[in-house]
Amino acid sequence: MRPPTIRDVAERAGVSKSLVSLVLRGSEQVRPEKRAAVLAAVEELGYRPNAAARSLSERRTRTVGVLLNDLRNPWFVELLDGLNSRLHDSGLRMLLGDGHLNRRLGEDLTRTFTELRVDGLVAVGTLPPSEALRRAAARIPTVVAGAREPELSAVDIVAGDDERGARLATEHLIGLGHRRIAHIAGQGVVGALRRRAFEAVMAAQGPAGTAVVEQGDLTEEGGYRAAVRLLGSAGRGERPTAVFAFNDIAAVGALSAAEELGLRVPHDLSLVGYDNTSLSRLRHLWLTTVDNGSHDVGRRAAQCLLDRIAAPTRPGRLELTTPTLEVRGTTGPPPP
Repeated sequence: MRPPTIRDVAERAGVSKSLVSLVLRGSEQVRPEKRAAVLAAVEELGYRPNAAARSLSERRTRTVGVLLNDLRNPWFVELLDGLNSRLHDSGLRMLLGDGHLNRRLGEDLTRTFTELRVDGLVAVGTLPPSEALRRAAARIPTVVAGAREPELSAVDIVAGDDERGARLATEHLIGLGHRRIAHIAGQGVVGALRRRAFEAVMAAQGPAGTAVVEQGDLTEEGGYRAAVRLLGSAGRGERPTAVFAFNDIAAVGALSAAEELGLRVPHDLSLVGYDNTSLSRLRHLWLTTVDNGSHDVGRRAAQCLLDRIAAPTRPGRLELTTPTLEVRGTTGPPPP
């Protein structure tokens, strides 16, 4: 049997096809009894709208392409939840693309989104420079979420206040009495902002404070290696008593390194992460971390995209969410 059409729904409900279209689009210009009749007919017939036909008639696909830096990072989960909830409220659906897989396979998902004629594009997390992304942003309303790069003209950026968050973490450790504090640094603009804030707070301590920076990356393995370099070769009097890691994943790697070296957390070493991911809330980790409002970042990014779809030529803007510190079980006073 052929699938039911909008004409079938209209005949069953005793209304016109145009009124059925208004109901399916959620229009408020339909009387309640007519809406009820249409929805009942849709349910009885098992009607499903033809997305391709609707896209042709409206010249919109009602889809948004979302390109993530790396789907394996749990930090993206809450951001995507906030992003999707706001887009869903506006009748838009997400199409996800994994930037990490994209780079490994040598394919360009940005071009795929363009060919699918998405209504908008959201780049989540720090992505490497891409000529394809720059070209897409010139044609499609685009927002960068959870990062400060790439910087593109007429593109909004929504992120956490990284400098403020890094200050919260560093000041928390100083407030506990730590003076020898190390930072496992990240990469890109976000990494530079967090490192700069850490160094500024430590410099304000004068001779009493000793700041050490060890370069890491966004991975658990990178955090582990950086922590081994920080903790493994230093003598007891030189070893940092606290470590502030670029993100929660790197902090988990640092925690593994500390355990292998026989250091108890937080008795011998205090540890702070960043992002307040689901990892940090696991009971056997219970990581002190900075909450950068990832759900709020997602919702704000969605709203920025909706605003840009409505006004594509307006200047780009930067929106920052306010971070908070979540104090849990991995920080305490320095050892005597």
